[in-house]
Amino acid sequence: MKTLFQMDQVGTDLEAAMGFVVEETPLSESSYEYACTITRGAWMERDKIDKMIQDCSSDWKVSRMASVDRNILRISIYEMFYLHDIPKQVAIDEAVEMAKKYGGEDSGRFVNGILGSLIGGETVDLDPGN
Repeated sequence: MKTLFQMDQVGTDLEAAMGFVVEETPLSESSYEYACTITRGAWMERDKIDKMIQDCSSDWKVSRMASVDRNILRISIYEMFYLHDIPKQVAIDEAVEMAKKYGGEDSGRFVNGILGSLIGGETVDLDPGN
């Protein structure tokens, strides 16, 4: 998410953004490869993914969404619809947790709602107090 965020905000290329993130948080080789795969894939497919997000969001244009939320959605949607070995509920759960950690007060609910809409209303059961 941090790599995609950098690419989205300042136009950094994948290698430079990943290098910065790995300096901050070292990754195993397999984690690094997976992070590059989902980041590159989400970035390359962002026009299609953004259309999917926009179709589920009547109140917000993708360009006006918080960058953290937008990029968490991009990653999750890429995992859900382009990588077929990840169960959709797992991708949603991970996205909601990232949104709670890195996003704003309502980010978890927002991400959950968009992703749930994409799979027909099957959302993670969020604790309303979070």
